[in-house]
Amino acid sequence: MNPKIEKLIKLFAKLPRVGTRGGQRIALCLLQDKTGRGTSLANAIVDACENIAPCPNCGVLTDRGAGACEYCRDTSRRNGQLCIVRDLSDVWTLERSSVFHGRYHVIGGVISGASGTLPDDLNLLTLPGRISSENITEVIFALPNTVEGKTTQHYIMSIIGDTSGVSYSELASGVPLGGDLDYLDEGTLSLAFGGRKVL
Repeated sequence: MNPKIEKLIKLFAKLPRVGTRGGQRIALCLLQDKTGRGTSLANAIVDACENIAPCPNCGVLTDRGAGACEYCRDTSRRNGQLCIVRDLSDVWTLERSSVFHGRYHVIGGVISGASGTLPDDLNLLTLPGRISSENITEVIFALPNTVEGKTTQHYIMSIIGDTSGVSYSELASGVPLGGDLDYLDEGTLSLAFGGRKVL
């Protein structure tokens, strides 16, 4: 096999849920395409990598140099609610369902001994300060319903501490044990958010 094609396949295969066979299909599709789709994709990836960065406030990916993201700039979201999520895909899921209208905090993963993810690897440093400066009254945990998700939740509660006037809640019925937000439909997510329980 041509080493350049082999390198391309290996890079695609490393993407989540793609694998070697998927990497081969994607590489062949792009290389055999006559419309210039491969070049457009390559340019879009370079543009995104150079110009997209995490929001310094909440961790949502946004335009580099733009300062705060669209959610942090939106004054209508200053309702005292802060939803803690694992990654940006969880934000998109919640936004599609229209069940949450407060602020987000993307932590970038969950604490996991198996994958070697430690608290210092997560976006937690600015969290206690946000609780105070943004007058947060409710912290909502929308983390995976797994052992790792619960461990992360308890750790976050410990670093925030007994901040006066702040209550904690988590998504309730509708989120199965071991479930991720990515796999939930809007109705199930709405039920889980509406029935969240105080911690």
